This record gives sequence, structure tokens and C-alpha cells, in this order.
Amino acid sequence: MLFYLITFNLVRFLREEAPTVAENDKDKRAAFEAWGHGDFLCRNYILNGLENSLYNVYNIMTTAKLLWESLEKQVQEMQQIFHDLHAEGMEMNESFQVAAVIEKLPPL
Repeated sequence: MLFYLITFNLVRFLREEAPTVAENDKDKRAAFEAWGHGDFLCRNYILNGLENSLYNVYNIMTTAKLLWESLEKQVQEMQQIFHDLHAEGMEMNESFQVAAVIEKLPPL
């Protein structure tokens, strides 16, 4: 997904907050609207890459940055769980890993 966003020059929206703008500043207003469009594209490309069952969980995120951070958090938590299990000497076959991922997903 990251490669895809880089290709479309949208990766900056994973790090940027929405710019602030005064209502009477037309130049900044145009920049804000352009940023909003880019963020919209970035957010929706990410959502499009998710499984259908995860779409409803993550589509509440209002910006690409919030969405990306939420997904990264889930990945980090799963990595920590697998690391902890491995540190305890537990073997993890693929079925176990899939079951662990499914168990960690938020409810629909």
C-alpha cells in the first residue's frame, strides 16, 4: 500500500495534519481544499485496500493520517503478541497466527 501511495504522490497525507485557514483568506482556502482532496484520495485508496469486513471498522477515521496510524497500531500490537509468544518458546504455525489476528480485530 505504501508503494501505491508513493506512486500517486499521496504519501505525505499519512503524516500531515489539515492546514488551518482563516475564512477570509482565499489563497489559503484554495490550498486547504486541495489538501482535502488529496487526503480524501489517500484515505480512500487505503480503505479500498482493506478487506470488506474491515472497511466498516476503519471508515470512521476522518483523515488518511488517522487511518494509517490506527492500522499501524494494530500491526504493532500483533507484532508484539507474536514476539512475546516467540520469546516464551511457543511455536506459531500459520493457522495459529491467522486465528490470533482474527481474535485481535475489533468487532463489527
